[in-house]
Amino acid sequence: MVRFGKIAQLACLLVVCTAAFAQGPPVETGPFRAPELVELVKLDPTIKLDIRYATKNNFLGKAVYKQRRAFLQRPAAEALVRVNQSLRKQGYGLVVFDGYRPWSVTKVFWDATPADRKIFVADPARGSRHNRGCAVDLSLFDLKTGELVKMPGDYDEMTERSHINYECATPEAKRFRELLRTAMEAEGFAVYEPEWWHYDYKDWKEYPILNIKFSEIK
Repeated sequence: MVRFGKIAQLACLLVVCTAAFAQGPPVETGPFRAPELVELVKLDPTIKLDIRYATKNNFLGKAVYKQRRAFLQRPAAEALVRVNQSLRKQGYGLVVFDGYRPWSVTKVFWDATPADRKIFVADPARGSRHNRGCAVDLSLFDLKTGELVKMPGDYDEMTERSHINYECATPEAKRFRELLRTAMEAEGFAVYEPEWWHYDYKDWKEYPILNIKFSEIK
């Protein structure tokens, strides 16, 4: 019975994915900057990648990316490199879970998320800052051990522990959360308060919503 339920769940998600890719993003009026998506590890190979949506280790339980890659618009990418270099001086590095996200994937997330959890996903009718290449999901890892630091909650955890102001966490977890926030804000990123891991670059409004697959980015 459990096996059948899992198959049914995956079949439903496949239908959602197929429908999302058949649609298109909302129509916008510019003017916008010309997009220039840059692969993060090409700018700084010391940034660690843990692209959860290219694996089953995410809230969907299914991979939605075919490639484990992360991109941002060039100004945001260069700012993130500066964040990483500043943190390395303190013994920590950035680990990126997600960067630019095609609009069709945002549509998949929205359609697959229950109504009472939609605060954790972007409305595809408006598009996501991830779709513009100006949002990044990330955390810290210890340079000595290579291990992720302990934050108040897990990545993609749809609970109150994900909020940037959640106080019922250990002092160490709150210290790491604040360390990340301080470093990111110093380079023009702002946290999305319901998600401690989600940061938007200051110029996100200047870029259009994109629906380009990773394989099409040169």
